Amino acid sequence: MSRLVMKFGGTSVANIERIRSVALRVKREVDSGRQVAVVVSAMSGKTNELVGWCKELSALHDWREYDLVVSSGELVTSGLLAIALQTLGVPARSWAGWQLPIKTTDMHGSAAIQEVVTDSLLACLDKGEVAVIAGFQGVASDGRVSTLGRGGSDTSAVAVAAALKAERCDIYTDVDGVYTTDPRIVPRAKKIPKIAYEEMLELASVGAKVLQTRSVELAMIHKVPVQVLSSFTDVPGTMVVDEDEIVEKQLVSGIAYSKDEAKLTLIRVPDKPGVAAAIYGPLADGGVNVDMIVQNTSEDGKSTDMTFTVGRAEFERALHIVEKNREAIGFHKLATDTNVSKISVVGVGMRTHAGVAAMMFRTLAEKGINIQVISTSEIKISVLIAADYTELAVRALHTAYGLDG
Repeated sequence: MSRLVMKFGGTSVANIERIRSVALRVKREVDSGRQVAVVVSAMSGKTNELVGWCKELSALHDWREYDLVVSSGELVTSGLLAIALQTLGVPARSWAGWQLPIKTTDMHGSAAIQEVVTDSLLACLDKGEVAVIAGFQGVASDGRVSTLGRGGSDTSAVAVAAALKAERCDIYTDVDGVYTTDPRIVPRAKKIPKIAYEEMLELASVGAKVLQTRSVELAMIHKVPVQVLSSFTDVPGTMVVDEDEIVEKQLVSGIAYSKDEAKLTLIRVPDKPGVAAAIYGPLADGGVNVDMIVQNTSEDGKSTDMTFTVGRAEFERALHIVEKNREAIGFHKLATDTNVSKISVVGVGMRTHAGVAAMMFRTLAEKGINIQVISTSEIKISVLIAADYTELAVRALHTAYGLDG
């Protein structure tokens, strides 16, 4: 019997009526003869509320207690969906992350999954029950509840699909697939029927909100086919697959943007071996993910400026860590800017075509947009710009690369 993992995001389970609708979708798959495991997020807006309560009490809260609080939203929806399924005559039971268990690292607030223990889960499925699993959560080695970072329910779903060797992982959300860019900014954006894991990974990492980065990474490693679908329509979605399964590869697949960025510049840092480790080592130990990095040329051979970006949610933590290590780093002054955006051009076709970066820089220059920081990979170019120019940059690049529908 084939197995399917279905994941439903916050908007899909936002209220009782939508939970009933989700239950009907799950029943349809059960009736087709599949074993089904469902992973759910918290109701839309609930996690933000819970996070807000923690921050209101303490900006530098205990992350173990934070995890206990913010993981509670998924417990509610998993129980409610199990009840909704039972009401339809579908045997179902809810599972918390620690009950399976889903074992994680000890980095509370942004833990990584180490193992999904499937014994209880398989027994549940073999009895003909639907397993309704609370996403976003697991259990650390100290026995405490851990969470996987925002959007972590996607990662939970793909990890469960990989552990169960499921035929597919369907991610249901409020959009009907992956688009060439945000349709709210560019109405002529097109839905992509198939996209390579690597492209989706880059898009997710630079701001596309459809899938969480680590979920795509897991899918790519374990070769789990992922389908992005809408909970509110029955139209075909987007399949995330191996690059080999895509016949016609586009030069550029999509334009992504992220306004959730913050820039920090350490001015007059000693230009000597070990200074980069003194900056980025404590940040890594503190669970802060550093993205773009630029080091200026040292004119006098004694000092230089070091600029890097972090997610806006990690800005205060990064600021605290840098200030705490001021003496060890030896910088003269710290400048920050939270009014910035990252714009990225992604496509596997970049591997074999020249001029993609030149077109990006020329297009932005023609619109009078200044580039502050640049970073690249084999299939991605990202730039940091002033946030006020975000929409103009996205529209201009979407047209320049011929993506308008």
